[in-house]
Amino acid sequence: MKILLFLLEKEFRQILRNKQMIPLLLIAPVIQLVLLPLAANYTIKNISIAVVDNDHSTFSRELISKITASGYFRLTGYTAFYNEALSLVEQNKADLALQIPVNFERNLVRENSAKVFIAINAIEGTKANLGGAYLASIISDFNSDIRINWPAAPAASDPPQVAVISSYWYNPFMDYNLYIVPAILVTLVTAMAALQSAFNIVQEKENGTIEQINVTPIKKHIFILGKLIPFMVLGIILFTLGLFIAWLLYGIVPAGSLLTLYGSLIIYLFAMLGFGLLISTYSSTQQQAMSLAFFFILIFNMMSGMFNSVDSMPQWAQTIVQTFPTSHFIKIMRMVVLKGSGFSDILYEIGAMFVIGLILNTWAVLNYRKTTG
Repeated sequence: MKILLFLLEKEFRQILRNKQMIPLLLIAPVIQLVLLPLAANYTIKNISIAVVDNDHSTFSRELISKITASGYFRLTGYTAFYNEALSLVEQNKADLALQIPVNFERNLVRENSAKVFIAINAIEGTKANLGGAYLASIISDFNSDIRINWPAAPAASDPPQVAVISSYWYNPFMDYNLYIVPAILVTLVTAMAALQSAFNIVQEKENGTIEQINVTPIKKHIFILGKLIPFMVLGIILFTLGLFIAWLLYGIVPAGSLLTLYGSLIIYLFAMLGFGLLISTYSSTQQQAMSLAFFFILIFNMMSGMFNSVDSMPQWAQTIVQTFPTSHFIKIMRMVVLKGSGFSDILYEIGAMFVIGLILNTWAVLNYRKTTG
């Protein structure tokens, strides 16, 4: 135990002596947590639309007014020819083109139906899908308004309709920040834990101090533990700071227990610090460690459900994602912060992280080659 305490004292002194590390570990993540939720937002607005109005009727003007008043669309072109609207799409001046045909109003009055044509720029798949869905929804609402206010249609002739009443549980106002901020906080803790722990042993190698440690009677697991605990403390501090920023800027207060959050965090840091230490045992220079860590961190962040649902991935990808501690902790964060889940609800995720962490840390201890001189 005394040897471990001496190692911890050495590590904390080394961390505090580095004047650049603390600002890098704390200030940079805070800036990211402030900016990323504002930028990484799937709520698409200001979609550019070009309208081809071949009817110039009251109904066509009402439809255009309803579209532009929705807040999702910005009218960037109003023409009488489809080719002109398509040209705006080709020049990236419009994301969608809506063509209202001739006799649009007359067909509605006489035949109770009319068709419109929508052309969507699908280069940006997410924007295309959401833009098309928004426009289809607005047109559907417009159609419902016409049915309700139709003066000539008797009540008996109205077709039966199904009324849908939706209730959004755990996020009733569909606040995107509630969904994305917990995941961003996980990615920040991931980067700190994996990168800094990966650099640590490699830095000892580059400075030559690893040779002095190798000739001491310090056991390998004690040495690895001494490298792991200081960054676990820093990870807890960073996580606490992130929760404070989430409350201060976005009004996010965890619905569940802080004990559940911090208990899960410690197990997650155990796994990710083991991953970083494992990288350091395979790296000879900090550049090698950085390249390996960034490679895996990028995969973790992109495939762990930060922006998209893991369930929508192919089965082989879902199987791979189950080996990522990040995917389990993102799920825990959202369940505890939004849903108020307790330990009993996240036992599988906690167990998976612990097993992964045990494997990674054992691997790191076995792979660390310590000579006795």
